[in-house]
Amino acid sequence: MTDYYREYLAVAVLIGAGLAMVGGMLGLGKLIRPTRPQPQKYVTYEAGSDPVGGWGQSNVRYYVYALLFVMFDVEAVFIFPWAVRLETLGVQSLISMIVFIVILALGLVYAWRKGVLRWA
Repeated sequence: MTDYYREYLAVAVLIGAGLAMVGGMLGLGKLIRPTRPQPQKYVTYEAGSDPVGGWGQSNVRYYVYALLFVMFDVEAVFIFPWAVRLETLGVQSLISMIVFIVILALGLVYAWRKGVLRWA
């Protein structure tokens, strides 16, 4: 066996050991945990209120907050590497980043003006 395949064998052994440990822990947990099935445990629960009509009620505002968070989180993912390499990228990358930030700022202003960011 060559060194090339031996390195793959080491990775395969480590993956197999990891899967065996996860399976062993899950199996051990299934063996030693208490099981007391009760109908109340299987009722749908939605943020402290009982569900109406089989579906839990939740405000659409929470999804908008989540989308805004993802939007600005993605912005941070793009801005940090750009800021690290700012000197070597040049003016064209500066202009494209300004356009990117302006578009995101317009999205924030739009959400703000629509009243999405009001908690009340």
